[in-house]
Amino acid sequence: MKTLVVVAHPDIESSVINKAWLTELRKYPELYTVHELYNTYPDWKINVEKEQQLIEAHEKIVLQFPVYWFSSPPLLKKWLDDVLTYGWAYGSGSGYKMKDRKVALAVTAGIREQDYSTSGRYKYALDDVLRPFEITINYVSAKYSAYYAFYGTESASDIAADKLNNNDITRSATGYRSFIAHMA
Repeated sequence: MKTLVVVAHPDIESSVINKAWLTELRKYPELYTVHELYNTYPDWKINVEKEQQLIEAHEKIVLQFPVYWFSSPPLLKKWLDDVLTYGWAYGSGSGYKMKDRKVALAVTAGIREQDYSTSGRYKYALDDVLRPFEITINYVSAKYSAYYAFYGTESASDIAADKLNNNDITRSATGYRSFIAHMA
């Protein structure tokens, strides 16, 4: 069964890493359903029934997004609020439609990896920042499968794309595909 990759990037065309990840996944359409929220819902009017059916058609789900203010872009938050409804995703009589689905995160973090630590600039690890997603996934009885991260995109975006280390970008994209293939 294919993996659903829900992408929430408000400016994917300007992205270096998220765009590279999508380019890699799109080489394998038989393995991945790439679903870009900002392209699908430019008016922010989410078709809840369609989104729930899309989730039900996949065993594995990846939420891919850049870390914004130590959380997700706002459309992903709205998607979670709208789609993971009482009576469908959780609650008495819901059948817990997300039950046992493997859900992972794929994030690009503007801050360097060493800044995401108790001794770093922001005093919290990326694990801590992403904890609300883990809690949400567990709450709907899905199986949290950790996250894949690329750090330092904030400084990378200040550099012309042609000066970025293409080997690191390629390695990250193939590593991302491997991460998805081995989601526990």
